[in-house]
Amino acid sequence: MNRYEAMFIFPESIKEDQLDPAIAVVREEIEKAGGTIDNTTRLGKRTFARPMKKMEGGHYIVIGFRAGGDRIAGLLERYRLSEQIVRVQIHAAEEAPAAAAAPAEGARDGVAQ
Repeated sequence: MNRYEAMFIFPESIKEDQLDPAIAVVREEIEKAGGTIDNTTRLGKRTFARPMKKMEGGHYIVIGFRAGGDRIAGLLERYRLSEQIVRVQIHAAEEAPAAAAAPAEGARDGVAQ
């Protein structure tokens, strides 16, 4: 399974109490496709650089997940058909870096002398 990050933009008109259920639906679709959710980050409501679909802004959400590469096209198609989602972008994400190695002997502040 590959690691992915997906950015979703929900309409600015959606209320806070409606946003959580909309995010839950997105997460359920990923899990139905055989993926596992790593994290969900709310970036908040932001204004667009230019109007998009007659909207001035939207709620930005980033979801990190793992899934098979053959599942991504199907997920994109489902999300593009949803009226609750203004825009979606999914890209492959790099694995989280391993813990930093201990500095070399005689090194100060992580810089070898």
